[in-house]
Amino acid sequence: MKAMNLPNKLTLFRVFLIVPFVVALLGGHEGWFGVSSTVADWIALALFILASLTDFVDGWIARKYNLVTNFGKFMDPLADKLLVGAALVALVEMERIPGWIVIVIISREFIISGFRLIAADSNVVIAASYWGKFKTVFQMVMVCLMIANLGTVWVWMKWLTDICMWIALALTVISLVDYILKNKGVLSDDQN
Repeated sequence: MKAMNLPNKLTLFRVFLIVPFVVALLGGHEGWFGVSSTVADWIALALFILASLTDFVDGWIARKYNLVTNFGKFMDPLADKLLVGAALVALVEMERIPGWIVIVIISREFIISGFRLIAADSNVVIAASYWGKFKTVFQMVMVCLMIANLGTVWVWMKWLTDICMWIALALTVISLVDYILKNKGVLSDDQN
């Protein structure tokens, strides 16, 4: 078995960071560490940003140095979904985002994953769309703003956070509709 390449190690590192991120975010608000919840938010934000940056770095390295692997194709999007999903669930617990919005976002991920599984069974590759990439960026920015929780200090930050949330939600729905319309043939039983 070949040694794991750097992009795949970065992807696994991103998955590993989910645990300390969630512990810092939720544990800080439960008083586990004896630090203020504000300090815990900033530690959690730093961990989330670090994890998010590995997403961009591992993809760039994999493409630039031709290190794309089947493991990476599978694990990279899964790591993204796990990171954002964990953050959103934690933020619902902290009452910083409505649960129904998180349900829409996570449901979209399940639907797209299902589409990709069906497509793979038919030897069809469903590439990431620009809508999906914009959705991911806005979701990550939204999560960062919600973790920082600066809307409690400046009202304009609350507005900015809310605007990002609604744009992320809209892009979630738009990217889902885009995937379905572009790939509706995947659901057909008439494929060869």
